[in-house]
Amino acid sequence: MFAALALPAAVGCSGVQTVLDPMGVQAERIARISWVLFVGGSAIFALVMALAGLAVFAPPRWRGWMASRRFAFLGGVALPAATLLALLVWTLGISNALVANTDPRPLRVEIVARQYWWEIRYPDAGPDAVTANELRLPVGREVELTLLSGDVIHSVWIPNLHGKMDMIPGRANVQRLRADRPGVLRGQCTEFCGQQHALMAFWVVSEGPAEFEAWLVRQKAPVPPPADPVAERGMRVFGEAGCGACHAVRGTEWDARIAPDLSRVGSRLSLAAGALPNNRAALAGWIAGAQDIKPGNNMPSYGQALPGEDLLAVSAWLEGLR
Repeated sequence: MFAALALPAAVGCSGVQTVLDPMGVQAERIARISWVLFVGGSAIFALVMALAGLAVFAPPRWRGWMASRRFAFLGGVALPAATLLALLVWTLGISNALVANTDPRPLRVEIVARQYWWEIRYPDAGPDAVTANELRLPVGREVELTLLSGDVIHSVWIPNLHGKMDMIPGRANVQRLRADRPGVLRGQCTEFCGQQHALMAFWVVSEGPAEFEAWLVRQKAPVPPPADPVAERGMRVFGEAGCGACHAVRGTEWDARIAPDLSRVGSRLSLAAGALPNNRAALAGWIAGAQDIKPGNNMPSYGQALPGEDLLAVSAWLEGLR
């Protein structure tokens, strides 16, 4: 029975979006605070329940002592004050450790939050190292995130790696984190930013340094030419429909920054900031009905403007951009 009751709680202690399954040193410190509060709160609750039971069922001599001013001062003032003071000093020490710079040359990453997607840049690798809605990190290396907003107040949270931090227009906030093992995690906007706030997520992929460097090189490279007539038609329709006025595709004439960079969109784990899986059918559905899937975003629906064959051709070309 107790195992059945504990199972739902245990499930929440692991996964791709939980503070209780830390994958880096910063998240471990935050998880330590969480466990101390859980255990300490449970102990205090048990103590209060025990005292309440004594107040009802204990012999009169005990109940008289519990009604004294001395007991009220010790239990109601001195003990809580000492406990809270100790927690304050301890958590302030951990807070200082969370913002400490332990690596003089971290990997710099800029994340720009927009309604309702994420632009991610790697400035140390040059201006072409840009992607969207997917953050790649090398395992074991400290990363400095510069957090920016392109419109309203947003907030970024990757529970397995660090705490929440706001992204405020006109201000650059900085957060340092480190992934200590490979994996796929989920980040989320945690400040209400508009109609599609709930569908503003991104994936975080931590991988070995060699794999990360190979990905970064591929990310900067121009896209290959279309591999077949269908993809060639899709690229042509992409240009004729005016998609290049908002999107960038490296190695082509399209270099706009209004909407997500699509240079390697076929290799990403999701579409539309985590709203859809990434495959050809989902791509075609998103192009045709972006406003039906995610109302209020800046992507128009092309279902009425493009015939089905053109929609499938564009999605085939985009799927091949890996």
